[in-house]
Amino acid sequence: MKRNTLTYILLFSCISVFFSFCNQNKETVNNQDSKDSTGVAKINLEDISFNGDTSKRGMVRIPGGTFMMGGDNDQASEDEYPKHKVMVDPFWMDEHEVTNAQFDAFVKATGYITTAEQKPDWEEMKKQLPPDTPKPDESELVAASLVFTPPSHSVDLNDYSQWWSWVPGANWKHPTGPGSDIEGKENYPVVHVSWDDAVAYCKWAGKRLPSEAEWEFAARGGLINNIYPWGNEHINDRKPKANSWEGSFPDKNTAIDGFSALAPVKSFSPNGYRLYDMAGNVWEWCSDWYRNDYYKTVSNPHGVKNPQGPSDSYDPDEPYVPKRVARGGSFMCNDSYCSGYRVARRMKTSHDSGMSNMGFRCVR
Repeated sequence: MKRNTLTYILLFSCISVFFSFCNQNKETVNNQDSKDSTGVAKINLEDISFNGDTSKRGMVRIPGGTFMMGGDNDQASEDEYPKHKVMVDPFWMDEHEVTNAQFDAFVKATGYITTAEQKPDWEEMKKQLPPDTPKPDESELVAASLVFTPPSHSVDLNDYSQWWSWVPGANWKHPTGPGSDIEGKENYPVVHVSWDDAVAYCKWAGKRLPSEAEWEFAARGGLINNIYPWGNEHINDRKPKANSWEGSFPDKNTAIDGFSALAPVKSFSPNGYRLYDMAGNVWEWCSDWYRNDYYKTVSNPHGVKNPQGPSDSYDPDEPYVPKRVARGGSFMCNDSYCSGYRVARRMKTSHDSGMSNMGFRCVR
């Protein structure tokens, strides 16, 4: 069946989990005139205040140091090279991904409305699309988000529309759409959060998103040039090490790790820095813009200290879409398609993308 125009546009502009998933002018996160699906005015980023909690509760201290950043094996993509020397200062990092309970406390305290709860702004959306892309019918421009909907049979892995659906009413409170909820899942990672949503939460919590370099250093857990947060043993060898896709992606998950979709945080052993879920479960937003050639431009024999990423974004696969970096893979990752659980794996996504496998954690 032919997909409607909006579905095509949003699948094209919002998904870059594996192929290439923001605002070029770096505007404030929220638009004063934006409203949620019920017409309630949206809270601007400048309206959010720090909640005053200066404790390090639920965080671990990352000692900082020097490491080689970039690809470790033959699964590495071109944008993971060259492997280059990086120094990072000590910092504190959340021991696990931000949960539904934590995000709920933020929303209750601030009245914040997530990207997925708002009607899409066509004027903003078309900036990320090729010229002359037709505007969808107004009836199709509704609050929605991308939901993983696995097919019942094997499909062409080049056609991601076979397992992603644009679902009206899907958001962090209703992760699979109307009728679903997060009751009993307070300790699961919050999903359907855009980069903008994550930044807003960080401001309230008095924290920030990690740089891509900080994230990779922390994920390595003190190990040197290893492929995964736990070492070099393949993810499917012996006991389960992370929440990933086992079986045939995207139609059959054997769930050997005990989970067919999301898992509660801290369901698997932590890495050497006592950080949980640095591989699998949900992709995690980083602060950096994405450029496919960034490692080439920043590589230096003497090393680079505390890199913050490029000053702008460029992805030749989707030159109209400015993107941010996400790391860590998700429950959907499998070697046949993604291997996102590798510590060096980079993912690029537009700032307003919300999906059922996208979350974040904070640093300070």
